[in-house]
Amino acid sequence: MSGPLARLRVRLALALGAAEIRLRLRLPRLMYALTRRPASSTAPLAELVRIESDPAYRALFIAGLDAALEDRLATRTAVVAEIEAAAEQLRDLVQRSDHGRAA
Repeated sequence: MSGPLARLRVRLALALGAAEIRLRLRLPRLMYALTRRPASSTAPLAELVRIESDPAYRALFIAGLDAALEDRLATRTAVVAEIEAAAEQLRDLVQRSDHGRAA
């Protein structure tokens, strides 16, 4: 599809790219201010320091961690049960098809 609309889209994209380059060269501070950047992260060990220094926060953190681990174990147990049920159904289907061939 190399119609006039496709060519117009390409030209527009090229013109916008060129305009961005010119703006970056002529107004670098403005373009820096308008450019998206990832949010600045806090100190990586700040939460660990809080866990170690604040007993109430530590208790909440450990309780949340325990709950998350229990949820994860319950999810894994449910998935294993579903897999075992599916395997049993597959075994039944294979056995039925084997009996059908033998007859």
